[in-house]
Amino acid sequence: MTDRPPNNPLRALRLGAVLAAAIAAGPTAAHGPRTLSSGVPATLTPELVEVRDALAKYADPVVAIRDGYFSTLGCVVYPNGGMGVHFLNPALIGPTPDPFRPQILVYEPARDGTLHLVAAEWFVPLATGITERPHIFGRPFDGPMEGHEPLMPRELHHYDLHVWLWKDNPAGLFNPINPQVDCEGYAYRMPEEPPPIVAHR
Repeated sequence: MTDRPPNNPLRALRLGAVLAAAIAAGPTAAHGPRTLSSGVPATLTPELVEVRDALAKYADPVVAIRDGYFSTLGCVVYPNGGMGVHFLNPALIGPTPDPFRPQILVYEPARDGTLHLVAAEWFVPLATGITERPHIFGRPFDGPMEGHEPLMPRELHHYDLHVWLWKDNPAGLFNPINPQVDCEGYAYRMPEEPPPIVAHR
């Protein structure tokens, strides 16, 4: 009798992202190109301006899908604000964050169903073998924390860092929750609570 392979939350996330692509590609493709969200942060460092400009092509979510970013479908909201709809690129997951290759793009749905690019997120699971808290843009990542149920397996412990490059965030440029993000009227609105912090093992 052979042993069963161990549960691999990173593999589960990759499979989930591929399945989500089939859902995301159809309705998104019908909407055509997007414009950037209003309320762009007024003060960004030169490095962040360069990153924002390099990623601006993803204002069109169809371009994001063609480059390997797949929608996780749900628009994440919290009692004090929201995050939006996350598009994940599993091919970019690794232990070393690259400023120009965020693992996640975040979109805010408008009342007419279109998606507006509002933030990028750098995402590093502990399963990548990372040995210490990652940093980028001179900023330490949040976490480590459990996966965000129900869209992510709870066992997927990770670090992440949100950067609101295309929409002002009164709570702060790097705060994961934006009080101005609204998922009202979006069919897959997903209320969540902040995931528990876990030990880095």
